[in-house]
Amino acid sequence: MENTPLSLVTGANGHLGNNLIRTLLNKGINVRASVRDLSNTLPFNGLKAELVKADITDKKSMVNALEGVHTFYAVGASFKLWAKDPVKEIYDVNMDGTRLCIEAAKEAGVKKIVYVSSIAALDYTQLPTRESNGYNPDRRNWYYNSKNDGEKLAFELSAKHGIELVSVMPSAMIGQTAFPPLSVSYGILKLVLNKEIPVDTKITLNWVDVKDVAEGLYQAAQKGRNGERYILANEQCMGIQEVTAIAKELFPELGIKMPASVPKGLLYLIAWLMEINGKIKGQAPLLSVTDLSMFSGLQQNFDISKARTELGFNPKPPRQIVVESLQYLMNNKTLFL
Repeated sequence: MENTPLSLVTGANGHLGNNLIRTLLNKGINVRASVRDLSNTLPFNGLKAELVKADITDKKSMVNALEGVHTFYAVGASFKLWAKDPVKEIYDVNMDGTRLCIEAAKEAGVKKIVYVSSIAALDYTQLPTRESNGYNPDRRNWYYNSKNDGEKLAFELSAKHGIELVSVMPSAMIGQTAFPPLSVSYGILKLVLNKEIPVDTKITLNWVDVKDVAEGLYQAAQKGRNGERYILANEQCMGIQEVTAIAKELFPELGIKMPASVPKGLLYLIAWLMEINGKIKGQAPLLSVTDLSMFSGLQQNFDISKARTELGFNPKPPRQIVVESLQYLMNNKTLFL
């Protein structure tokens, strides 16, 4: 590994970042991993990666972290759908982080960036959704806004500074290996197992194995075309009813019940009350009115032929990865449940 080009992964203690490090190390890649807090070393036990402290909103720390790096995997971001001040805590962090990271990459002499965007940056008005559809016109969520505007900014700045940049857009990642705190996607499976989803919101998710996404990032660095975007997801989405049915089948001893179907008006009332409670407690509500209006009934089905053809992306089927992830959670109860 001494003579292999160096790669940097930001957000290295997150679900995707940590699995990407494992993927790169298994391929003999020399890896530097950056985190904001060096005190939590659990995700890096047994991994031969260089661990450094850096913050995507601190340009100097990023220049230092990127010194000698050939390929920069820009994974780190503020990944949450709710915040007390969503503009400051989500949008500004992700936009400033994108700008500063690419400026730092230019100063450090980085040759290639694999930029982790999101399926949030896609236009769902035509199904199946493709990269060529353009960007998401729905501006009601600040995380979604940050991923749309952030990707556009990344392409603009990388072209300006002469750095190759490929964008990848993962869907809801679950699978091994995971560490607390759980990602938003994994948190939904936890809610199912803990019987905390009493009603069917008609919200769907497009499940994908985090290891498949990590492999997709590596292949994007090897084969991805400069200035192109690639969807890393499955073709078909899945509703909470189906996820709950799988959990009931796997673990009948838990006594999990199917979420009840309720009128849409009642759903919005429940979401409104949860929002009020969340504001009082200063924490994210389990369900918000915006969540319902944006995602209830949304079919997150994708045409992934571009990633299949150009990157060799071949994800596990949704049911398989849901089964494996539910079993993984149940086998790690002390960590997750």
